[in-house]
Amino acid sequence: MNAPVLTPITQAMQEGALTRRELKQLMQRSDKPALLRLLLWFGVLAVTGSLVGLSLGHWLVFPAMLLHGIVLVHHFSLQHECCHYTAFKTRWLNDWVGNYCGLVIMLPNRFFRYEHCDHHTYTQVVGKDTEMIELPKSLFGYFGYISSYPYWKAKFSELWRHCLGRITADDKRFVPREEYKTVIWEARLMAAFYAIVILFSVAFQFWGTLWFWFLPVVLGEPVMRAIRMTEHVGRPTVADMKTNTRSNRVALPWRFLCWNMNYHAEHHYASSVPFHALPALSEKLDGYIYTEKRGYFGAHVDIVSQLLRKSK
Repeated sequence: MNAPVLTPITQAMQEGALTRRELKQLMQRSDKPALLRLLLWFGVLAVTGSLVGLSLGHWLVFPAMLLHGIVLVHHFSLQHECCHYTAFKTRWLNDWVGNYCGLVIMLPNRFFRYEHCDHHTYTQVVGKDTEMIELPKSLFGYFGYISSYPYWKAKFSELWRHCLGRITADDKRFVPREEYKTVIWEARLMAAFYAIVILFSVAFQFWGTLWFWFLPVVLGEPVMRAIRMTEHVGRPTVADMKTNTRSNRVALPWRFLCWNMNYHAEHHYASSVPFHALPALSEKLDGYIYTEKRGYFGAHVDIVSQLLRKSK
C-alpha cells in the first residue's frame, strides 16, 4: 500500500520544522497590524493622488495615474485578506473594509468570498477551480489576458446578470442557495452606487472621479493581472499543493502593496494565518513549498518559456 502524500505543512510538522503550537501562534489575529498598515496605505494613496492632481493638464498625468492606479487595484489584496477574516480580529471590520475595497475595484465582496473559497478547495483542478487562469496558448493570449480586457468583460457581465437577478449554473456551484438574494442585491446596490457617482459627476461637472479613480483603476489593472498570473499559472494543474502554487520573493514595496500575498503558497497551506505572520510562516516552510526567487519577473520568464514550448 502506498504511503499517504503529505502536504508540505504536514511534512514540516512531522520533521520538526514547525510545531502545532507555533502554527497556532502564527494564526493569532489582531486589529493593530492592519490598522497601522491602513494608515500608511491611505498615506501612500494621498501621495499618488497628489501626483495626479499636480500633473493634470500635462502628459505626466498618465504615468501619475498609472502609479496611482497600481495602488488602487491592490485594494484587491486587502479585500482578499478580509474575505478570509484574517485582516482584522474584529469580524465586522473585515466586512466593512472588504466592501469598501470591492467598491473601489468593482468586485462584490460577498460573491467574491464564496468564489474564492471554491478556489482554495479546488486549486488548479481544471473545471473546478473558479479562479483558475490557464496557461495561455500563445503570446497573443498572454498579452491579451494582461491587457485586462477579458477580466473586465467577465466582471461587467457578472455584475449585469446579478443585477437582473440571474444566478448561473456556475454560480450555484459555490454560492449557497440561501445567499442567492444577497448576491443579487449586493450587485444592485453596487451598480446603484456607481450610477449615483456618475450622475453626480456629470450634474456638477466634477471630473475628479475620472482622473483620480476610474481611469487609474483601468490603467493599473493590467499590473494586477500580471501579478495574479504569477500565483498559479504555469504550475502543474494538479491538486498537490506542493507543486500547484508559486510563492514569489519580491521587494518591500510590492510586499506592502500586496499585503504579503506574494507568500502565496504559504497562504494556501494555512489560509487562517494572517498577512502579517506569513513571512514567519515562510521561514518555517522553507524547502517545503515552491518559491520563485526571481520574483514576479522570474515567474513570467517561466510562464512565457512554457507557452513558447507549448506553441512549438
